[in-house]
Amino acid sequence: MRLIATDLDGTLLRPDLSLSPRTLRALAAARAAGIPVVPITARQPRGLRPIARAAGFGGWTLCGNGALCVHLGTGEVLFEAHVAADVQRAVAEALSARVPGTLFVSVRRGGEVFVAQEGYARLAQFSDHKRLPAEMTPFALAEVVAEPSLKFIARHPALTPRELLAHLRALDLPGFAATHSGAPFLEIMAEGVSKAWGLERLCAHLGIGRREVLAFGDAPNDAEMLAWAGRGVAMGNAEPEAVAAAGERTLSHTEDGVAALLETLPELRGAWPDACPELSPR
Repeated sequence: MRLIATDLDGTLLRPDLSLSPRTLRALAAARAAGIPVVPITARQPRGLRPIARAAGFGGWTLCGNGALCVHLGTGEVLFEAHVAADVQRAVAEALSARVPGTLFVSVRRGGEVFVAQEGYARLAQFSDHKRLPAEMTPFALAEVVAEPSLKFIARHPALTPRELLAHLRALDLPGFAATHSGAPFLEIMAEGVSKAWGLERLCAHLGIGRREVLAFGDAPNDAEMLAWAGRGVAMGNAEPEAVAAAGERTLSHTEDGVAALLETLPELRGAWPDACPELSPR
């Protein structure tokens, strides 16, 4: 095993979005053993940065469900993939007609620009996008779909993302990939993009084979990654799609499931920090 890929929300992070001492110790052991831990998340870089500081992440990361690969230390962008503007327009028009009341957001320019349709802020909380709803400038739909997006968001006030995804798939439109991550909205990326797509490209850059990858996840947007990795591990709290894609399960994120599995790895033997002896590998 030469690389550890991990989702954040519902996987590495506790429900309050913090990292437990046990998890921090496991991440430190991986670093000491020379094994990179790559966070792979639906978040954009601005939502990842506080976690990266706390966790000690300073290398490559995949954001936007694999659409953006950026180095947290240097800021170098290895690759990024965008949903084309014409694809967005087709999705917005067709989905709005099928499910009136659906609202859209375009996340652009490295995830720093957030173009939300008028009315979207009333549905949002800070935790959704790591942005205050009061700071979400309202735009007409034509402006939302005017430029390509790293991630194109669709949200309905009454339907769950799973329900909205079923409607989107029923339209049978080309040119995009769609998933959901546990957040209260549907996430649309460029065609073919997933966490697995991004991870495969990063591993090719690093000269690491898929059989050398250990991956953790809990949500539908993790399923492709768990199936692609040589060892895919679903959390104890995982959604059915993640469980079906993974080869095994660990404890839930409330029980430090990632750390619990890392403590069993022979590759980390002898790499554990002296701190927190009460959290010694079991």
